[in-house]
Amino acid sequence: MRKTAILSVVLCCTLLCGCKKAQSDPPAGNPQGSSAVTATAGSSASSGGDSRPVRDSTPDVLVPSADGTDTYGTDTVSLDASNTGQGYVMVRYTGDNRKVKLQIETPEEITYTYLLSQEKIYETFPLPGGDGSYTMTVLENVDGDMYSVAFEQEIPVQIEDEFLPFLYPNQYVSFTPGSAAIAKGQELSEGAHSDLEVITEIYHFITGTIVYDTEKAASVSYGYLPDIDETLSTKKGICFDYAALTAAMLRSQKIPTRLEVGYAGEAYHAWISCYVEETGWIDNIIEFDGSSWSLMDPTFAASTNSRDLKQFIGDGSNYVVKYYY
Repeated sequence: MRKTAILSVVLCCTLLCGCKKAQSDPPAGNPQGSSAVTATAGSSASSGGDSRPVRDSTPDVLVPSADGTDTYGTDTVSLDASNTGQGYVMVRYTGDNRKVKLQIETPEEITYTYLLSQEKIYETFPLPGGDGSYTMTVLENVDGDMYSVAFEQEIPVQIEDEFLPFLYPNQYVSFTPGSAAIAKGQELSEGAHSDLEVITEIYHFITGTIVYDTEKAASVSYGYLPDIDETLSTKKGICFDYAALTAAMLRSQKIPTRLEVGYAGEAYHAWISCYVEETGWIDNIIEFDGSSWSLMDPTFAASTNSRDLKQFIGDGSNYVVKYYY
């Protein structure tokens, strides 16, 4: 098992429409409080005099595949479970229903809900609950908010490495070897001596470059999925865009990164947790002051007074994790 530490990079984000107070209870999840801690950082990638070797910044993009060795389905639903050991499944819907949901129930009985693409292509979904039995359910819209079960299958899962679900791309953190954001992540990582320096460089790039798009946040519809290259190109986006872009860059640099969704106070948000060497799991809020980390929130940092931000974050107890992607 790798010796690791997680730095939780908080990115204020709603998956549906930008940061806002909750109007109703979210789907059942797994609340987990956060506490502020500090991890010592090394020199930044741009500083001189570091005797450590420079890390390899060549992108390592894991590419999901539907291998067809373990499949289930119907005339309209295809579930490829060939690579559950790698921490993901692939699902394709080829029917005519215009509003189709996929629900994945983890071994802990936490239910994740996604919208399936109408493009009749395989999409990748992570298995964030570790080993055990997962239940996959595809639901077709009947009328209004009513759905009927089109397919259901229970599958056994044994993941080869617990970090794999957070290294592969998936529906929420979508990228390929040819993504412009991945090339930018490589550029930002060049000269770094450690994973922590890579996180630092990418953090400063995001906070100094991407502008929060309030107009988009007010109009984005249910089921919105981020396009990381569009965010990089336009240099603006909603909170979900911040999170997905950062996570994609870090995953392609071989840094396991979870996109976490939950609550910061009354607001529905997403943030990320990243692994670095030599410590254990840390679910907390991080800031880099030149020598240590205690709070890091790229979205807020790009648009909010740091004093106000610290008052909002407090000791991190405002943050409650519901889902991992």
